[in-house]
Amino acid sequence: MRTFKKSLAFEYIQIIVGAALVGLAFNIFLLPARLAAGGVSGISTILYEVFQFNPAYVQWLINIPLLIVGIVFIGREFSVKTLVGTLFVPFTIWVTQGMNLSVDNPLLAAIYGGIMLGVGLGIVYRGNGSTGGTALIAQVLKKFTGLSSGFSQLLVDGLVVVTSAFVFNFELALYALMSIYVTSKVIDFVQLQTSPTKLILIITDKEEKIQSIIKNEINRGLTKVKTLGGYSNEEKTMILCVVEQSEAIYFKKLLQEVEPDSFVIFVNASEILGRGFSKAQFDKGF
Repeated sequence: MRTFKKSLAFEYIQIIVGAALVGLAFNIFLLPARLAAGGVSGISTILYEVFQFNPAYVQWLINIPLLIVGIVFIGREFSVKTLVGTLFVPFTIWVTQGMNLSVDNPLLAAIYGGIMLGVGLGIVYRGNGSTGGTALIAQVLKKFTGLSSGFSQLLVDGLVVVTSAFVFNFELALYALMSIYVTSKVIDFVQLQTSPTKLILIITDKEEKIQSIIKNEINRGLTKVKTLGGYSNEEKTMILCVVEQSEAIYFKKLLQEVEPDSFVIFVNASEILGRGFSKAQFDKGF
């Protein structure tokens, strides 16, 4: 069972299951309650209200160009898993669009839709996949402005919610914001079961290899502290690095593959000041 959970097949299963939950959350909760809770799903909700465009087709038409934009401007490695997650969400919406389980109460939809959406996205991320969408726009914005991933995503989703306030009404926009908040907390719980910003402590005798991973793979700063083992009395290096939630997941996977013998601790970082985490213009990391 442990071997299967580490296999590529299990990651694909996670992506498909998670994407299915995302699509169901949209059809059961968000669309019937007219909650444009950010992202491509929010855009498709608005277009459905105004023009009666099929949400599944809208999401397909938006996501495919966004994938191309991501490849051109960000240079990320878009694997088959990313493609599967991006296309399977609107496929689920298309398949289940006639189901009779819709909830149109905005409060219930905001809470339970946010929970289901967060669980689905969290499972997709645990499978090292993605559902594409406006997260790609946020990454482009981050690259050219220097803003953090979280703040860039907030700007993009915020624009969708503000638009929904004019298309629907201000009250439904507030419910949409509630749904976004619930979703973010549930994603965090499913992925790391803690807060989105992490202080990572790595105790290792292969500091150059770890330093290379941090600088080249996740593009963060770091601090090195010489330490002395209490039991072995051997000198090692402790590396401190602050990363965002998605970066912590990716970094954990890299360490397990490249340097599994290092002693690693993930700690919640409640408040971080510095470039990449707030408006204060300090160096990255420490």
